[in-house]
Amino acid sequence: MSKPRFAYYLAGGCAGCDTSLIDTSEKLVKFLENVELMFFAPTVADFKYKDLEALPDQSVDFGFFSGNVRNSEHEHMAKLMRRKCKTLIAFGICASLGGIKGLVNLFPQKELLKKAYVETPSTDNPEGVLPSPKVTVEGKYELDLPVLKPAKALDQVVEVDYYVGGCPPSYNHIKWILEKLLSGDLPPKGSWLTMGKAVCDVCPRNPIRHGGIKKRPTEVKRVLGQMPEDVCLLEAGYLCLGPVTQGDCSAACLRVNVPCRGCGGPIPGVRDFGVKAISTIATAMGSVDVLKKIPDPIHLFYRYSLPKSSVIKPKE
Repeated sequence: MSKPRFAYYLAGGCAGCDTSLIDTSEKLVKFLENVELMFFAPTVADFKYKDLEALPDQSVDFGFFSGNVRNSEHEHMAKLMRRKCKTLIAFGICASLGGIKGLVNLFPQKELLKKAYVETPSTDNPEGVLPSPKVTVEGKYELDLPVLKPAKALDQVVEVDYYVGGCPPSYNHIKWILEKLLSGDLPPKGSWLTMGKAVCDVCPRNPIRHGGIKKRPTEVKRVLGQMPEDVCLLEAGYLCLGPVTQGDCSAACLRVNVPCRGCGGPIPGVRDFGVKAISTIATAMGSVDVLKKIPDPIHLFYRYSLPKSSVIKPKE
């Protein structure tokens, strides 16, 4: 039998997902021995867009799309990957929910450009020139740049078959996903590829795992200075989103004394991660008034999912 075909594309991301995939080393090599690599751009191999465009539609069995959709080029490639791939996977939290880079939606596009190209202390741009989608150089060369747009998750542009959380996905989780792809043991389309447990379920600090009970926090603390060791951080008053976040990372942040911020994506059944996180924290604290004590709730509860928020709309 012929090998399944595989493609990978990085859009509006930092290449952290690419790096994590490569870090699986021998596992990735074994995976690539069992698939036919059709496209992997732009970080790993010298494939061109025309290579993907030349493939017959629906000729690629599995496609990974990482990063969010931030401009017209990303949007074009999202639609192209969807057309060429039988199964399209949003790989990492940026593709799945918009990611940290989705926080740009809090600001108008013109304001972001002005800040980056005019107002920064190291920028020498007295004429205030901003990037333009089209420009003529030396009166004869027509050049163009992708048109900047509000950040979107992949499924806000095209239909997505599966979602993968993580910023980036963890080593063991990626290995598990590659095994699932090769075996064909996949859940119904539209599902997250997850091992099915919340961060709290796998967190060594969770007192319930050791026969105890969780105590209600009595105050809200900021992550400053010395953090407590070997106790539930939410119980101690630190705003940890472990109860509502998928634990495919094996509670990596908690193991190094850092509260969970939700990069793993929502536990099953949650449509708006931020709303669910707000509800859970308010319930844990015993009062909605606790939200007034949080210095920056949007960047806490929507750090990785702002483009998919049902209550906060992007500024054009």
